Amino acid sequence: MPHTKDELPDALYSAAQVRALDASLIAAGTPGFELMQRAARATWRAMVRQWPTANELSVLAGHGNNAGDGYLVAVLAQRAGWSVRVLAVGEPQRLQGDAALAHAQAVSEKAVIETWSAQSPLRGIVLDALLGTGLTGEAREPYGSAIDAINAAELPVVSVDIPSGLCADTGHILGCAVRADLTVTFIGLKLGLFTGDAADVVGALVFNDLHADPPLLDAAPAIGRRLTANNLPSLAARAPASHKGKFGHVLLIGGDRGLGGAILLSAQSALRSGAGMVSVATRSEHVLAALARIPEAMVLGTSSANQLMGLLQKVSVLVVGPGLGQAAWGRSLLSAAANAPLPQVWDADALNMLAEDRVALPKNCVITPHPGEAARLLGISTGQVQADRPGAAHALSKKYTAVVVLKGAGSLIASPDGRLAVCHQGHPAMATAGLGDVLAGLVGALLAQGMATFDAACLAVWLHANAGEQQGKSGRGLAASDLIPAIRQLLEEQAPCLK
Repeated sequence: MPHTKDELPDALYSAAQVRALDASLIAAGTPGFELMQRAARATWRAMVRQWPTANELSVLAGHGNNAGDGYLVAVLAQRAGWSVRVLAVGEPQRLQGDAALAHAQAVSEKAVIETWSAQSPLRGIVLDALLGTGLTGEAREPYGSAIDAINAAELPVVSVDIPSGLCADTGHILGCAVRADLTVTFIGLKLGLFTGDAADVVGALVFNDLHADPPLLDAAPAIGRRLTANNLPSLAARAPASHKGKFGHVLLIGGDRGLGGAILLSAQSALRSGAGMVSVATRSEHVLAALARIPEAMVLGTSSANQLMGLLQKVSVLVVGPGLGQAAWGRSLLSAAANAPLPQVWDADALNMLAEDRVALPKNCVITPHPGEAARLLGISTGQVQADRPGAAHALSKKYTAVVVLKGAGSLIASPDGRLAVCHQGHPAMATAGLGDVLAGLVGALLAQGMATFDAACLAVWLHANAGEQQGKSGRGLAASDLIPAIRQLLEEQAPCLK
């Protein structure tokens, strides 16, 4: 059955898994050509819904099953009275199996099929049926030029299964990729549709399972899941006789000279996300500003790690890193935190010093790197991280035995036990300073209220992204502090404080 963007399944698979599911459907008795026809009908219906007044179609077809889908969509469009032209980028004589049958049907229906060239004009809606999910390296010629031609045409574009050039497993563009307005994907959702470069090229996403038997899909072990409002971990409601001592005491450590705003954003986020008590250890110069902005917090002016020792005995969760700096002051505070047997969230400069092996990460931690920090932690380039974001998240989780939030488009949450979640909500207005500080404080508050590390990270990332999406509707100029009241509202909607 088809699904809209808001009704997509939760389970995510690799390209190889989806190909195996396809083979299982065929082995269970559904002919491959029937599956191809179902895919074509699903694509056709989605296209007509998206552009109900359209009447012209240009199909760019490769030489695999993706091309077969394209030829069958061309048949459906021609039967509906559209002006249709198929531009064969892959040689039709190389088509095999079901794709060859699809080509033969298009020929029998007298569809116009021409050999594509760089001068071939594109008209109406453009259907990308070039490469599909099997691509592993950069698109070779003539496919690269065909992709460039599609993008240069500035026409409505539909991609069959996945935009050609986008890696189905990683969400990384392999050289170049079609920028689709609509992608119609089948059988199982591919992880690469939801992270990395995918946000720039997938467009609206429609899913159709091609009538696969649910037990068959359920038997396939998903490699990850999407975070949605329906599958989030949840905070328990509070008893009427609750008191602040039941909901944790978060200590936030950071804010070297010139960086005081970061730790205040984290502290405000922790307070507004439900922590029972909030303390801040920061430079003495920032105490007055902190008390003026957050009078509910207990603020300790700290010149050395020795001043933390008593406080570390009283708190339940640490958030370390926002505005910490990497000078002697920050190093000493981080060292003290690393020796505290408490659940912790490490962000920003705490991660930079971790990458330099200046300190060891304690157990039961959440780390929240952006791609640059992740690269330093793994000893690779930022480009290598972005080329395989799921692999980088898993590698970090394994290396540090920690829950990892790899931030960026399609943020990923990885657990040492192999679990992986992706949050594909958000808004480009969130590309501004301070949002990571808000996220760190939010994770700390959820940990303080008793959530497990992976659950706290998942809920925090979803709340943060959706608050940003909500506030981003006003456009540019989003400030990190704008997210905090929106997070509070979303948290109450998701997990009401009182039953």
